[in-house]
Amino acid sequence: MITKEKQTLVDEGIMLPLMEAFYTIQGEGFHKGTAAYFIRIGGCDVGCHWCDVKESWNADLHPPTAIGEIIENAVEYSKTVVVTGGEPLTWNMDPLTQLLKKQGCQIHIETSGAYKLTGIWDWICLSPKKIKLPTEEIYEVANELKVIVFNAHDLKFAEEQADKVNKDCILYLQPEWSKRDKMIPLIVEYVMKNPRWKVSLQTHKYLNIP
Repeated sequence: MITKEKQTLVDEGIMLPLMEAFYTIQGEGFHKGTAAYFIRIGGCDVGCHWCDVKESWNADLHPPTAIGEIIENAVEYSKTVVVTGGEPLTWNMDPLTQLLKKQGCQIHIETSGAYKLTGIWDWICLSPKKIKLPTEEIYEVANELKVIVFNAHDLKFAEEQADKVNKDCILYLQPEWSKRDKMIPLIVEYVMKNPRWKVSLQTHKYLNIP
C-alpha cells in the first residue's frame, strides 16, 4: 500500500512507478539499431488487447522510485534515453526530463498520446490507439507516427491519423507481432502503393533482446 506522502510525490512526478529499466538496442521506428537506455513506467488504461507488456498496466504493481535514482542509473549507460510504458504521459514527465536534460541526455518518448503532453523531448514517437485517441496538441509535435497493424482496417485508421500530424512527421506501419505473418505482406503491398509510409518491424524480437 503506497503512503499518502509517496502518492503526492508520484502525482508531482518526483517519483514514478518504475516497472523496469535496461540498456539495449532500439528495435523500432526511426532510431532502430541504435543503443539506448529504456525507462519503462508502469500505468496504462488504454488497454490494447494485443499489448505485449500488459504487466505494465497496473501502476500499483510497480514501486514508486525517485527520479534521481532512475537518472543516476540511466546515465551510467547512455546519453540516449527512451521513456516508454505503459503510458508514460499518465504521469507528469516535466521533473524527469528536466533532470535528464541537465545530464546532457537526448530524450525520446514512446506514447499513445492519450494524455496531456508533459516533458522536454528530443523525439516523440506517437503510436495512436483507436480506443483512446491522442490529444490534438501531440499531433503538431510528433516526430514519427507509428501505427500498429493488427488487421486490414488499421490501414484506414493509419491514414486518418496521418492526416492529423505535422508535415515533417515520419510515417510508419508496424505489424502486430502475433499477426506478423499475415500483416507483413499486406503492409509491404500498401507501402509500395503509398510510399509516404515506411515499414517498421520489431527487430529486437528478431534479435532476441529486450
